[in-house]
Amino acid sequence: MNQKYTKEEHLKGDTVIKYLFEKGFWANKYPLKIIYCAQTKTPSCHKTGVSVSKKNFKRAVDRNRIKRLLRECYRLHKKELYDIFPDPHLFMIIYAGKEILSFQELEEKYLKLLGKIKNSDN
Repeated sequence: MNQKYTKEEHLKGDTVIKYLFEKGFWANKYPLKIIYCAQTKTPSCHKTGVSVSKKNFKRAVDRNRIKRLLRECYRLHKKELYDIFPDPHLFMIIYAGKEILSFQELEEKYLKLLGKIKNSDN
């Protein structure tokens, strides 16, 4: 499987994101939250976005670092997500913590979140 985070996989567009937040399902594993739903229009591949609160991290440098780490977690474990959801879905990964975690801790939390989704999906 291709482990790149291509431009086609980026979640973009106000209408698509609004649809995701209206129709999506939530899963939490502190400090991560994920919202997901099936794609309805032009399902080509999974589309994923990441978000970090400006309220919790005032400095853009900190927000950008966390977003970069979240995208890397998604990229490295894309196969697990495709195993859970074989059909194209929309995803938004939200970081709700107040402190910056190391990559290893963040990756561990991300895998636990995927496990929670897998258990609730079956």
